[in-house]
Amino acid sequence: MQEKLPAVSGSSGHLVIERLVTEKDQPVWPGQVFADPELSFEAAMQQYVQATQDRFVHQHLPCQPTIAKPSHWRKEKEGRAHRHEVWEQRKREDREWRSAKAAFSQAKRAHQQLPKAQRKLQRGSWEQELTIWIQRREQRYAQHQVRKLENEVWHQRNQALQAGDDTDPVKRAWLAVLVITDNCTRQCLGLPMFRSGASVTSQEVVSALQTCLPSDLQFLISDQGKHFKTQLMQQLAQEEAFVQVLVYRHRPQSNGVAERFVQTFKRWLRNRSWTTPEKLEVLIASFVLEYNQRPHQGLAIPGLSPDEFADRFWLM
Repeated sequence: MQEKLPAVSGSSGHLVIERLVTEKDQPVWPGQVFADPELSFEAAMQQYVQATQDRFVHQHLPCQPTIAKPSHWRKEKEGRAHRHEVWEQRKREDREWRSAKAAFSQAKRAHQQLPKAQRKLQRGSWEQELTIWIQRREQRYAQHQVRKLENEVWHQRNQALQAGDDTDPVKRAWLAVLVITDNCTRQCLGLPMFRSGASVTSQEVVSALQTCLPSDLQFLISDQGKHFKTQLMQQLAQEEAFVQVLVYRHRPQSNGVAERFVQTFKRWLRNRSWTTPEKLEVLIASFVLEYNQRPHQGLAIPGLSPDEFADRFWLM
């Protein structure tokens, strides 16, 4: 009875058998090194970097990702909302038509089952009901013709927008923003914006990092984006004497401070609007100032802003 036996359970017709886990089967991953209380953060980070060297695949050419631009009509919320209302209205009309058609069929069968004498007596009312039904059927046919015209106009509009024939006077373009935050103080060190958007190069990213990164940086943690795995990034790390750490793909929690900042930034921008890159730069500057000066619950001393915490931290 002291020995662990395989647990068998049945659910939805599937038989699931739990395999006994031995010490050899325990999962191992590089991040376990941070659970060792005898290691300092610097030593644990160095071991983590050594164990994840295979993530670095340096590319000699600047990164220029080829991302297909979404169709312009997909960005137009008003057009999509109007189309959704049209579809909902059509569904209601179809339900009413099916209900009326079923009621007429039932009335027709009931009239045909009547004796001949009663049918003669109800001829006037039946002819009136038949006339109403014929008018309703003609209205349904006209409704179908209107729908065909509406669909044709909608399809032509989509084709024109996809081909670039956008009649919207406000021209939209991709803009890219690089998030740089301090893991200790939670300060936002900068939000450089790139007007090249999806075509931003590794050289642009490196130039922005040279401007925003602190001089005493030890570790630069980032995702495995192509911009961070180039020869230029390797040269920057050597010149500035810091260690670059790449987190696992599809594991945003490994770089949780930066990912949480991205969510905060997006939520803040949700209620703002801009028409030019210059106006967006003004918004970004105001956000950085507001973020660094407001209280932050994620710090070691809740209630302090990142700027206040940084001042006390460096005075210690």
